[in-house]
Amino acid sequence: MRYLPHTADDIATMLKAVQIDSLEGLFAHIPQDCRRRETLKIPEALTEWELNDHMDALAATMAVSPEYKVFMGAGSYAHYVPAAASFLAGRSEFVTAYTPYQPEVSQGTLQAIYEYQTLTARLLGLEVANASQYDGASALAEAMLMAIRVSRKKTVAVSSAVHPMYRRVLATYFEPTGFNIRELPYLPDGTTDLGPLKDMDDLGGVAIQSPNFFGCMENLEAAKQSLPDKKTLLVICFSEPLAYGLYKSPGQCGADIACGEGQSLGIPRTFGGPGLGMFAAKMKYVRNMPGRLVGQTVDEEGKRGHVLTLATREQHIRREKATSNICTNHSLCALAAVMYMASLGGSGFKELARLNYDKAEYLKEALRKAGFKLPFSRPTFNEFVVEFPDDFRKTYQGLLQKKIIAGLPLVDFYPELKNHYLLCATETTARADMDALVKEIIP
Repeated sequence: MRYLPHTADDIATMLKAVQIDSLEGLFAHIPQDCRRRETLKIPEALTEWELNDHMDALAATMAVSPEYKVFMGAGSYAHYVPAAASFLAGRSEFVTAYTPYQPEVSQGTLQAIYEYQTLTARLLGLEVANASQYDGASALAEAMLMAIRVSRKKTVAVSSAVHPMYRRVLATYFEPTGFNIRELPYLPDGTTDLGPLKDMDDLGGVAIQSPNFFGCMENLEAAKQSLPDKKTLLVICFSEPLAYGLYKSPGQCGADIACGEGQSLGIPRTFGGPGLGMFAAKMKYVRNMPGRLVGQTVDEEGKRGHVLTLATREQHIRREKATSNICTNHSLCALAAVMYMASLGGSGFKELARLNYDKAEYLKEALRKAGFKLPFSRPTFNEFVVEFPDDFRKTYQGLLQKKIIAGLPLVDFYPELKNHYLLCATETTARADMDALVKEIIP
């Protein structure tokens, strides 16, 4: 079926109105050498059941099929999703591309976003949260630009223990701006060295990740105290928000902005996407926040209602006044996250966080007893770094043949960490599988 709404008569009428003889004339301003003359080589269309068979065949060729035992997180985590959350998020009234500009016809969508903002603010310990960003990396980049706007300074500092991909996205955002990025090294215990901050001038924001890329929990209170200027904003990012069911929230530790990846809150890993950029801040900075914000109000009859509010996007105001060119949010992913959080509840969230901590500690202790070195001494959540012998790469490849992924090699991101691997265990990791992994890698 072709989705062309105009008939031949419709097209002829429109061409006559613009005084062009044919559709080809619409492209006359494009040079001939820039135009495609031959048709695209697209395969013939498949029937629905042929397409299903084709997609099943493609899925069977994927490297990580369900029978693999995966001990890798690094920003994307496997968690059980309550069946109720998946069912509700899949209802037709939510699975829609409709943009809620007209509050009178989109109260359900607006209320769902408002509930997401409420639970996000509570989880992160801050006063206001937006309707979400694209992912954790874009959320961090937007947070640092916001710190620049608020502080009116031109330099930011970012911990080298922040997710490497987040730092690359931040560098891309900042490259054309003229603003500067300074990197803070990490200490032997796996946390950020805050010492260099005292020698940095014109510092608008400092970004620390906790749990950081090594799985280590940072001393966030110390980070707040180390800021060289009262105008410098502390940005705490994360890739595993479940940790805040066990550890203090960013807001409790003095964060001005908290941002990161919300994939682990009810969103399947799906081979890398989609994600959910979570973003919260202190209320006094609300007019500098990027993206959408849904507010609560009352109608003429005094009934509760929800609307898009504080529109600081380029669609609504002059471009040079806009806080961001982010014009949308990951609404369905945010919906999945709020349903996940509501399904667990406060006590369930804490219990699950504790279970995740215990699972990772069990695997960590088993590897320590097996004689492997754990280079970082700080408390961790979900994942941790292990140093293996020089010949472990061969063992690693052998484990892949047995459908076991024994963590992420860190040398590609941190050349000084040769033979270091980042391993992860969540509530989905069976004790028998952890025991089997340890036995497989014992020399």
